[in-house]
Amino acid sequence: MPGRVASAAGGLLSYFTRHRTAANLLLLLLIVAGLFSAPRMRAQFFPDVIVETVSVSVIWEGAGPEEVDAGIVQLLEPELRAVEGVEETTSQSLEGLATITLDFEPGWDMARATNDVQAAVDAETDLPEETEEPEVTRGAWRDRVTDVVITGPVAVDQLGRLTDELVDRLFAAGITRTTIRGLAAPETLVEVPSVELMRHDITMAEIAAVLAAEAETAPAGDVSGGNTRVRTGVEKRSAASIAGVVLRSYPDGSKLTVGDLAHVRVEGADRERAYFVGPHPAISLRVDRSDRGDAIEMEAGVRAVVAGMTPSLPEGVRIDLIQTQADYIAGRLDILLGNGLMGLGLVLGLLFLFLNARTAFWVAAGIPVAMLATAALMFAAGLTINMISLFALIITLGIVVDDAIVVGEHADFRARHLGEPPVLAAENAARRMAAPVFSATLTTIVAFYALVVIGGRMGHLIADIPFTVIAVLTASLLECFLILPNHMVHALAHSAKEHWYDWPSRQFNRGFRRFREGPFRRLMRLVIRGRYPVMAGCLLLLAVQVAAVIRGDVPWRFFNAPEERSVSGNFMMLSGAERADAAAMMAELQRAAEAVGARYAAEYGTDPVTYALAEMGGNAGRGLAGAEIKDPDLLGAISLELIDADARPYSSFDFVRALQDEVRPHPKVESLSFRSWRAGPGGDALDVEFFGAEARVLKAAAERLKTELSRFGEVSALEDSLAYDKEEAVLDLTAQGAALGFTIEDLGRVLRHRINGIEAATYPEGPRSATIRVELPEAELTADFLDRLQVRSPQGVYLPLADLVTVERRTGFSSVRRENGLRVVTVTGDLSEDDPARAAEISAELKEAMLPGIERDLGVSWRLGGLSEQERDFLADARLGFGLCLVGIYLVLAWIFSSWSRPLAVMAIVPFGLVGAIWGHAHWDVPLSMFTVVGLIGMTGIIINDSIVLVGTVDEYAERRALVPAIVDAAADRLRPVLLTTLTTVLGLAPLLFETSQQAQFLKPTVITLVYGLGFGVGLVLLVVPSLLAIGQDVGQALRALRRALGRRGRRALPVPAVMALALAAVFAATLLPVLATGRLPGVLLAVLPPLGAVSAAAAGLILFLAGGGLVALAAWALSRPSRQPGAPDR
Repeated sequence: MPGRVASAAGGLLSYFTRHRTAANLLLLLLIVAGLFSAPRMRAQFFPDVIVETVSVSVIWEGAGPEEVDAGIVQLLEPELRAVEGVEETTSQSLEGLATITLDFEPGWDMARATNDVQAAVDAETDLPEETEEPEVTRGAWRDRVTDVVITGPVAVDQLGRLTDELVDRLFAAGITRTTIRGLAAPETLVEVPSVELMRHDITMAEIAAVLAAEAETAPAGDVSGGNTRVRTGVEKRSAASIAGVVLRSYPDGSKLTVGDLAHVRVEGADRERAYFVGPHPAISLRVDRSDRGDAIEMEAGVRAVVAGMTPSLPEGVRIDLIQTQADYIAGRLDILLGNGLMGLGLVLGLLFLFLNARTAFWVAAGIPVAMLATAALMFAAGLTINMISLFALIITLGIVVDDAIVVGEHADFRARHLGEPPVLAAENAARRMAAPVFSATLTTIVAFYALVVIGGRMGHLIADIPFTVIAVLTASLLECFLILPNHMVHALAHSAKEHWYDWPSRQFNRGFRRFREGPFRRLMRLVIRGRYPVMAGCLLLLAVQVAAVIRGDVPWRFFNAPEERSVSGNFMMLSGAERADAAAMMAELQRAAEAVGARYAAEYGTDPVTYALAEMGGNAGRGLAGAEIKDPDLLGAISLELIDADARPYSSFDFVRALQDEVRPHPKVESLSFRSWRAGPGGDALDVEFFGAEARVLKAAAERLKTELSRFGEVSALEDSLAYDKEEAVLDLTAQGAALGFTIEDLGRVLRHRINGIEAATYPEGPRSATIRVELPEAELTADFLDRLQVRSPQGVYLPLADLVTVERRTGFSSVRRENGLRVVTVTGDLSEDDPARAAEISAELKEAMLPGIERDLGVSWRLGGLSEQERDFLADARLGFGLCLVGIYLVLAWIFSSWSRPLAVMAIVPFGLVGAIWGHAHWDVPLSMFTVVGLIGMTGIIINDSIVLVGTVDEYAERRALVPAIVDAAADRLRPVLLTTLTTVLGLAPLLFETSQQAQFLKPTVITLVYGLGFGVGLVLLVVPSLLAIGQDVGQALRALRRALGRRGRRALPVPAVMALALAAVFAATLLPVLATGRLPGVLLAVLPPLGAVSAAAAGLILFLAGGGLVALAAWALSRPSRQPGAPDR
């Protein structure tokens, strides 16, 4: 097969080797394509992880969560789960709102999905009549670029006008995805007391209808040849004009106006959500990008717009950019780029040390050519420059030259030692190395391609690695066989004489040859002579490292997400608290942040807090459970931006703990939670879902788990998804009410108007939509409102509501959440990873003690979500991917070697890569992680390349000599390329081992796995492969001897070994088997040999087995000795 591969490629290789310009034209094409593409690639921190979703929202005003769940969700969700392509459904029922979110399979046509969901919703005709038309929306992905904060000692209205101007300027600059926060749309309230409604016998709906008509005008056309435009009506939208709107005109000429029975007022622009920087009001503007936007370019555009607007700002007003991404992304990419360049320098130095300067130059030229070609392929595929793709490029720094090393080194060998002309040497080297290089590259591609099997969010995160590595290796093959041979012709033409610049290489190679021909050959002979002890030692080394993982000496941490610079604290006040109470709590958070910052500044020399943005009327980031039903006046938060993680000796978790200890909660605080934010697609570190019981039992389970977890200082941001709801009054019409002509639907409409108010009109005002609402005064909506309420009967008489309905009061929960139709309650929290061993202890106690105890005591079922769920899915996919990787590599090797057994000898080195990988993690005190698994799968394809080269050469030499000399000669002859290909990969990654930046630590497990796995692996290849080949010869001889023994002449000798085998099996069954099955020795043996009771059962069983086996072997030896006849002569 190798010959057929070489001959198939020969014509093309010969053409490019001998043609004067073809190779350079291809080289120029690859360089131009890369130079064109690289500057146009977008840069970001992580790859975009876009989840394709479709949401269905249904509004049912006035309905409670349980009603919404029963009347909407339980009707729609079964139909929606049947839509083709749906992978998972999640629903949430809140007061007056149902939301069902559908996750679709990766790669599904989302336009079709949206249409299918709309069709399924339209087919459902049994929704309650009071519900509004269901709204189907496709999920829109956004990623934050920066937040722009406008603040100063001026009114919020003036800040709002400045914000509108900034939005217009950004839009003109091409930055279109902006969201204003802290500036409410204009709203005019018409507050009508109930007594006035009864006095004038008018309803809120009638008032709203009149206001809607008066707020609008209508064009009537043009007159006088088009010189005059006629408009009917005058817009009445100001508070004064609304107060003058006539509701009724009486026969005596008097009129009833809105001002006669209502109070009209305009709400402030900060009535919903207000932001503060220190004591001054602020408005926040969030700038997002789409999946095609470049964060660095967009932030530069924002800064340019802000710089142009700053000179015209009022005194004291400033515009700040917080939570910026450009510097963050550029800084992290520079870290990897700097380490990559350093690794490139080490690789080049190694090449010039092993190879002569001209050969090393053309071999090294393959690195930038392959990288530029890869950039062109990545750009064409829509990939970005990010931490993952750039890391993949660094991985390939050393791999990319492996092919060129093998071809270039062999061409140099043929020219120097075989005396071939340069053209023939380069051409023959490419032909001769085509099969081994192609097979080695193909196995590496197969290994990295196996990573595409990993799905979910983590699969999306690492998807750039296999594409990038495969693109680099493909480009490397092109450069190696179509470009390098042509350049090697020119390099070899000057190799006849010595050059001064080759002096270091000559000196090194002179010493290397002495080592190879002397100590190394003696070592190989010794390894082959002691092949069984060598293999036993290697297996023992592997067992020791695996045992360290099993014992937990090397801990496991699935995903160590890089920490961001943001910390947030959210709070929620008890019902009955006022906005002033929330303002006091917000001020306390500001005070605590300043106090902790000052304390850290005194201790470490720098205040870690660079910006503090407080808010009222909402929560920061992910809101607290139950916040959606709270009055906005009872919510608040603080968002802190810290200095970079590399600029402080403590983590954001430490800061959060200090902040928690410093805050003095307000007496009316219901919930207070702090969180430090992390980058990446990972979920919550703690995420437990309870299901399989009624809501109150699920809530009890959640509360118990939060109580038990709160004992640990490493746990923060504990909350559950099931908050208590406000009291619910269930009304039922009495017989008296029905007799008077009332219906429960009419009463419900009146109550909704009285409690929730009516939106009378909306109209444009500047860039926002203003509203006019008719409501009761807030003072009337007290606890006894239903007892005092009077409603108008069809006969025009006002009657107490209490005489018409019965009222059942009950408390429930603020939401009903379901996953795939199953009601669940989720407990989430953050777990500090500063001490991985401690985090592992807490996680183990959670799974082994806390959750089983809750399940036993409360009868609920549970499952782990968040990072635990992603870990479970990742490892399942990784096992499948690794299995497919091994199968794929075996098939490739079986094709290359034209043998079913030879690939096993090549692949035997794979498990020994664990030796270096595990030891490296223990040495650097780095936990194993998902990136370790990624590294192991990738290393599988790399580590066997040396084994392929060695086994292939042994097979070639064994055709002309005995196996043992062939092994020794092959190991010596291939030592230089084996060492060179491994060391280039190791040195290319080595600088990242010593990188101290916190943002690159999550990649370190892959670096350790590859560096130490391959570093140890090359030594083990030179021990394991020769030993296995020699053992294989022994096994072959033994099998041949067995076949002879089974022949006619050997059958007479069979009884002795058969009896010995049965005896050895009996000894095993009497000693070791009971220990393995029950953990103790049989009582008979302990009675016969009492001293064995003083040692462990395992040790005693092993001692007895070895002793019994020795006696069996001695008996076999004695029986196998030929009997000597009396009088027979001595031999």
